[in-house]
Amino acid sequence: MVEQGRRTKWVLALTSLGFFMAMMDAMIVTTASTAIRTEFQISVRSLQWALNAYNITIAAVLLVGVTFGERWGRRRIYNWGLLIFTVGSVLCALSTNINWLILARIVEGVGASVMTPMSMAILSAALPDNQRGRALGIWGGIGGLALIVGPSLGGLIVAQFAWQWIFWINVPVGVFAILLSRRYLPESRGQNEPLNLIDNGLMIGTSTGLIWALSVMTSGTGGARLKWPLLIGMTSLLGGGWLLYRQAHEALPMIPLSFFRKATFTGGNLATACLYGSMYGVVFFFPQYLQASARATALMAGLELLPWTGTLVVVAPFAGRAVDRFGERQIAMIGLLFQGMGYLLIAGFVHRSYGWLVLPLMLAGVGLSMAGPALQKAVIGAVPKVAIGKASGIYNVFRLLGGALGTTFAVISFYQFAGPTFASGFQATMVETAALSLLGIVGARKLAVKPVA
Repeated sequence: MVEQGRRTKWVLALTSLGFFMAMMDAMIVTTASTAIRTEFQISVRSLQWALNAYNITIAAVLLVGVTFGERWGRRRIYNWGLLIFTVGSVLCALSTNINWLILARIVEGVGASVMTPMSMAILSAALPDNQRGRALGIWGGIGGLALIVGPSLGGLIVAQFAWQWIFWINVPVGVFAILLSRRYLPESRGQNEPLNLIDNGLMIGTSTGLIWALSVMTSGTGGARLKWPLLIGMTSLLGGGWLLYRQAHEALPMIPLSFFRKATFTGGNLATACLYGSMYGVVFFFPQYLQASARATALMAGLELLPWTGTLVVVAPFAGRAVDRFGERQIAMIGLLFQGMGYLLIAGFVHRSYGWLVLPLMLAGVGLSMAGPALQKAVIGAVPKVAIGKASGIYNVFRLLGGALGTTFAVISFYQFAGPTFASGFQATMVETAALSLLGIVGARKLAVKPVA
């Protein structure tokens, strides 16, 4: 029993570390964004691709990594993801312009595309059902540490050194994680299915094309310059339709459409897209608002995010136990409501002092901490155990594409309603992100109602 408990702790710690690294690399960029924008002399619209390139790559390539993991071993592919991620971090640190940084972030995204789903699948497969909810809550809480460590550490590094060091720190952590994972993580496999390059190409082209075209077409660009974005957007929609057609007619689809016949699976994934789309839009703009309008330093901006991000570590483990006891639907709906209300309150207090933002930030953080574990468990629990890897992949596709779309919508709102000050556009983004979180309640209502234990 003691040995089993020790093994469980190693599995939880090492899988959470991979999730933490993938999340931190998105979060640590936020407080460094102003420094990057200043050094490269770029706009907010260009800067968003330092975040979106990473998220879109993970979402688009993720199911390829899941297929590899199911066939050749989840631990093996997890370690390859860690290695590629570490190499990508080196390339980011060496970037000399925004185009190089975006390409390096794509390399990082390829590595991270297997780190999150494989860590989630390894953990889920290693534990019995009655421990899974609590473990996923802890996994989410440790991953949520990235929201605390990332912005604060990013601000400290920018203040004391240079923004490039936010990527150099990944190198020793990545090497450390690979060595320990090879020794302590159990190997597991799922369904052995062939890799379909056409489907994966359609997935990459559709997701990237749609988000890029949406960003450009809503930028206020003149009609003559909209021809190519419009063409790429329409082509991407056709590619998405072809992808769905192929999935419906293949014997072993990359995205089994039969999963979506279950209301819990569909509702849980749609609510997840809204939850993280809302969160990513805020995490992209809030540090910039603090530095541009409140005149905070990068370090101070990171510290002022703590009332929001700090709740994740405190609340997520308790939320996981609450999900096990009360069911996913109730906890997810309350969480989405809390997050949306927190962002609305921030929108109302934009022109006041920072002290007015503390309680709304905490309310939004509590909501994210509650809804995250609930939606994870709902999606994973809606499929047979042998399909956990594929379900976790689809879940993370919705999470990351939702995040990329959420960032794009936030940028659109910022420019559409931007006034003479940064705060005017930021206020509009907070209203938009709040609406997106509240919209997620519609999807959460589709989750199965479970009796109180």
